[in-house]
Amino acid sequence: MSYGTLSGGYSTIAKTLHWLVAICVLSVITIGISMGYAPEGPLQNRLFMLHKSFGALILFLMLLRIAYRLIAGAPAPDPTLKAWERTASSAVHGLLYLLVLAMALIGYVGHSAFGAPVPFFGLFELPVIVGKNEPLSEKLFVLHRYLGWAVAAIVALHIAAALQHYFIRRDGVLQRMLPKALGGK
Repeated sequence: MSYGTLSGGYSTIAKTLHWLVAICVLSVITIGISMGYAPEGPLQNRLFMLHKSFGALILFLMLLRIAYRLIAGAPAPDPTLKAWERTASSAVHGLLYLLVLAMALIGYVGHSAFGAPVPFFGLFELPVIVGKNEPLSEKLFVLHRYLGWAVAAIVALHIAAALQHYFIRRDGVLQRMLPKALGGK
């Protein structure tokens, strides 16, 4: 990871991409769980469409986020963090980037292999990127599901750490990613 190119908190672009991805990931997790419990029919179909649409949006936003991070870098770690905290933070962030991107890609390839369209909020459909292969799609959907639970667990850890920095340590770590209107740097 590139550090030290920004002073203080993250740029407005980095913050915007972070919060857009965060909202989408929390939405797609909630929808993904809900669609498994919804009865077959219009509601379940709508949830599947939303899940695929948010997944496509996450893929696009993550690619933008990674490109921006490579170009603009990130601020140096907060100086109050111990070495092990910097290492843990870097590992969790790297794992989140990797898993969220992998999950979106695997979902997209899985739907292409299943032969199902990947809609984007009813506006258009993403192109099919692999030929129909239902055995492959089944394996990819299982992997997608397991990655979903892993992402949910790591997101919970990430949120818990951010809240711990804000409410217990009061060290300003969370404020580096908050918009200025919410007390960010």
